[in-house]
Amino acid sequence: VLRPDRPLAPTTVATVLSRLEKRGIVGHETQARQFVYYPKVTQPDAERSMVTELTDRLFGGDPAALVSHLLTDQQFSKGDLARVKALLARHEAKEKNR
Repeated sequence: VLRPDRPLAPTTVATVLSRLEKRGIVGHETQARQFVYYPKVTQPDAERSMVTELTDRLFGGDPAALVSHLLTDQQFSKGDLARVKALLARHEAKEKNR
């Protein structure tokens, strides 16, 4: 699956998968002398974990600093900004109802 986009050595892929398995993110089964890998966490859980780790490591655990960085260093269209504003409004409404 990875070959069309990026020429990766099989050993590189095996190393990454082995490290992910040690962290409990993937598992494997042996089928016909080959390892077949499968996810052990959902995509939303993996995304949440990655963003949390990124925020902690690069922004000292400050999510506002992450958002500020994204708004400063990324190209946002008017539509993107409208979506971000709508997300913030929904989040604020949820917080008020708590």
